[in-house]
Amino acid sequence: MKRAILLVVIISYNVVCLGQQPATIYGIIKGQAGGIPGATVQIPSTQTGDVANAQGQFRLTDLKPGNYDLEFRSIGYKPLTKTVNVSAGQNLKFNVLLEENSLGLEEVVVTGTMKPTFVKSSPVKVSVVTSEYFNTFTPAAASSVIEGIKLVNGVQEVVACGVCFTNSISINGLPGPYTAVLMDGTPIYGNLASVYGLNGIPSMIIDRFEVIKGPSSTLYGSEAVAGVINIITKDPEGQPLLSIDLMGTSHFESFGNLSVAPSIGKSNGFVGINYAYINDFDDRNYDGFGDMANLDRYSFFTKWNIYRPRNKKFSIAAKYYYEDRRNGVEEFLQDRNYRELRGSDEIYGESIYTHRAELFGTYELPTNANLRIDYSLSQHLQDSYYGSDYYEAEQGIAFANFIWDKQLNKHSILAGITSRYQHYDDNTVATSDSTSTKNNPDNQFIPGIFLQDEWTVSDKVTLLTGGRLDSYTSHGTIFSPRFNAKYKPGKWTTLRANFGTGFRIVNLFTEDHAFITGQRNVEITEELKPEKSFNGNLNFNHVYSIGKSQGTIDFDMYYTYFFNKIIPNYDDPSKIIYANTDGHAITKGVGINITHDFFFPLAVNLGFNMQEATQTEPNAEGEFETTSIEFAPEWSGVITANYTWAQPQINIAYTLRLTGPMALPVVYDVSPDGTPLSSPRPTKSEPYVFHNIQLSKEISNTWSVYGGVQNLFDYIQPISPLTGFNDPNASTGFSPYFDTAYAYAPIHGREFYVGVKWNLSKSN
Repeated sequence: MKRAILLVVIISYNVVCLGQQPATIYGIIKGQAGGIPGATVQIPSTQTGDVANAQGQFRLTDLKPGNYDLEFRSIGYKPLTKTVNVSAGQNLKFNVLLEENSLGLEEVVVTGTMKPTFVKSSPVKVSVVTSEYFNTFTPAAASSVIEGIKLVNGVQEVVACGVCFTNSISINGLPGPYTAVLMDGTPIYGNLASVYGLNGIPSMIIDRFEVIKGPSSTLYGSEAVAGVINIITKDPEGQPLLSIDLMGTSHFESFGNLSVAPSIGKSNGFVGINYAYINDFDDRNYDGFGDMANLDRYSFFTKWNIYRPRNKKFSIAAKYYYEDRRNGVEEFLQDRNYRELRGSDEIYGESIYTHRAELFGTYELPTNANLRIDYSLSQHLQDSYYGSDYYEAEQGIAFANFIWDKQLNKHSILAGITSRYQHYDDNTVATSDSTSTKNNPDNQFIPGIFLQDEWTVSDKVTLLTGGRLDSYTSHGTIFSPRFNAKYKPGKWTTLRANFGTGFRIVNLFTEDHAFITGQRNVEITEELKPEKSFNGNLNFNHVYSIGKSQGTIDFDMYYTYFFNKIIPNYDDPSKIIYANTDGHAITKGVGINITHDFFFPLAVNLGFNMQEATQTEPNAEGEFETTSIEFAPEWSGVITANYTWAQPQINIAYTLRLTGPMALPVVYDVSPDGTPLSSPRPTKSEPYVFHNIQLSKEISNTWSVYGGVQNLFDYIQPISPLTGFNDPNASTGFSPYFDTAYAYAPIHGREFYVGVKWNLSKSN
């Protein structure tokens, strides 16, 4: 008996000792070229970690038995997390292969050269924002391209009206119409669509968008003066079979996405529906008008990749967008009274019905040569009342690009023939015959050709040259050249120089909202010529490492010179006077952007932009006078930070946007007796800061939830964007001094939101 007890004690002792023996995990962290020196491995739930030696070898010791999440990181590679299980006393060999990333430099972009290339290889500086990135910081169900684009340094949302809150995208201080917005590389958004249509591009359909700052008229024609935003839609093949995203806010707003990704044979499709509902009246600035536009919006999108032999591409996408937007005094909005009150000359409100249809895609010809056709069709209808003023407009655009792509030794040649037909008609003097009362729609056929050569001189030097010819009936032939150079003195450093020209055919009645909202009369003093510009841009990019963390730094300098610039003159409170400037306009500035990934799961982006946007033109005495261009901030910045807790699978994302002082239009408040004050409002704004925060959590492989606060510290513009609303001699909104053009900062206060997502993958 004693021997048996002794044997049990000995065995128990050995088991306990064995259970207390620590485990070890060791192995090699590899890239495509072998072991990665200096790569790091860490267990987030503990302080345990190691740095790989010259051969990429690592070792983690003194581990207790159990499951561990191992995070592997190295400069130039995508972070990787692997889960392992170790038992007591085990020596586990675990090798990993990291995928190259270079902090986004391995992203494939198409906008800079109109063909796929890596960010690091492109001679044109391209900023890329993926859907994963902007959904980290913005609510996915409610966000559109407008919300996502504000995460890019030097890019701003500009609000043109303090009642209907029409908005546009400004790059480097230039107004929204100077930016070309593309869908999958085709210029589908005309002047009319840029007023309200950009809000109808939900994040649900976006894979990424690419931003080029500076003229790109050589490839994309008119409007590409300030830059290009190319929205790349999602590839149907990589989408979940079924996805639902629903969200609500503290202002009783509701948003939702529903999408499916079916397959028919070897062809893959994507079908999505997006809706937005806002029906709430708030008036915190006591001007009698709602602080945000109410709306009902529906968007339908579908995209198909059609299978063809030899893997030739054939994609076709379609989108339909409807929006019922309205705002005004409370009586106009209450119980949807606007439906009967549209056009009233006693109860002021603005009501805009928008219908928009799009069709676009790419077809590669079945030839040995690389030939393709990019095509798009769009029809945009706007039925609107601004107070008692009725504005009805339609614009149709048909576009086709026939492109030839050829590699000749070190030269990559791209050539194309462009055809663009556009029809525009409205009920204003813009489309009336000056010699009669007959309607005279604007119909234009714009043929063009372009040629581009990307020459890889060496591993360090790449040169890109190109030119474009467009033929306009009213303006003749317009030539747009470009030159780009890229120099890589080292593996992680890139210098780029870009020079180009831009031109723009102006349509005032779709671009300047002030002529149809408020009580100003339009005066055009001469036949307006196309605006033209010259631009130079320098970029420095460097990938760096500090200890176990890594990051990139981008530094930009830009200069743009305009002539024939059309600038609205608001000095007379009863008029807007349009003319080509006899002088010139200049925008110049510098920008810096730093992205840093820490050793622990924190990523930070810091961006700051300083600029000067001025116009020089003769004053009343005939002397040239330089003034600031309105609504162009002297400086701006964006800061984002997101941290991920691996174990509870919670991500917290914070956004800070800084907007510096900007020039404002000359507007006059009205005195108690109904006459304008002798002095205008301040013509320069105060700087302000805007904060957002969002938390998201993955509950399972199919479910996730998110919530957050927009405008965290409840900042609103300290003065109403409207003037003349308090005129005692007229009904609210119908004063001859009523103006909506003083909107420069948020009017909408703090807002809480919560949402839920459900995805069913195709593997399920």
